[in-house]
Amino acid sequence: MSRALGISLPAPLRHFFSLFPLYTHPAIESPDKARPLTSPTLWIHVPWSPDADVLSSDVECLKWQAYLALRGLSDIAVRWDIAVDGALDARLPNLHVPLKTLPAASEEVKAQDDGEGELLPAHLIPEWVDGQVGALDELEGYVDEATRDESRAWVALLEGNVHAALVLSQPSSSSFLSLISPYQHKARPLETVLPHPPAPLFGISSLLPPYGTHVDVEAIEQQYRDAIASLSERLGTDKWFLGSSSPTALDALVFAYLHCILHSKDHTLRFEVTRRVNLVAWERRVQSQVRSGFRLVPVLRPS
Repeated sequence: MSRALGISLPAPLRHFFSLFPLYTHPAIESPDKARPLTSPTLWIHVPWSPDADVLSSDVECLKWQAYLALRGLSDIAVRWDIAVDGALDARLPNLHVPLKTLPAASEEVKAQDDGEGELLPAHLIPEWVDGQVGALDELEGYVDEATRDESRAWVALLEGNVHAALVLSQPSSSSFLSLISPYQHKARPLETVLPHPPAPLFGISSLLPPYGTHVDVEAIEQQYRDAIASLSERLGTDKWFLGSSSPTALDALVFAYLHCILHSKDHTLRFEVTRRVNLVAWERRVQSQVRSGFRLVPVLRPS
């Protein structure tokens, strides 16, 4: 540029610029962009055994995997090489679907499908599923209004007492970087899932902000034991919870918790489930059905 303008740079300045040469490189093509999206793909947290499993180790991701499979969908790809910060709202799972499968997609949109598809957050998965297999009736698959209302209570129990015990059993990282990093997968704080959140602890003076919480571990464990006992009693010998003739959203949620509990390293947590034969048998049967609905994305297959 200096020659074109008839301006010569002083030798010291030319030498300084030579220390920082400018290089250009060809663009790096993404393998995903080169391969058009042809089937729905669920982005999940890593499975318990990444080399031989397709079921996520995260209860929230597993719940949606079970929901998809129990609604009758199959041949859904899964991948876990996407960091949490790469997901919508920094939360997994996300469902990546071809444009042609979107319920509201016009013929023009379908014709212009370039293979990149559309990424859906978890709360839009039911709407997409309804577009593929048909919407549920107003009873949502339950036998009557009473059992539909009862299902809400079971959801609250699972996401409250059972989830609290599951979080309590998981080891927490003491690494400072893991505590401050926004990109780590962090479970919901224990106090946010308790039916009655504990009062916060305070610093030595009112000038310090509150920190920590009082957590009654014995109470959480007892509530967990009671919840599992009630769950086993309510299932009895039924094929699906609450006597439904086909799987419901509650069955997907129950499976997710039972599966994660049975893979927990906490012996006490597992024992409450393993001592109840009907829950173990039910989890194994449903696990087979859920697992059969998913496959690995080819790029994630072990070499």
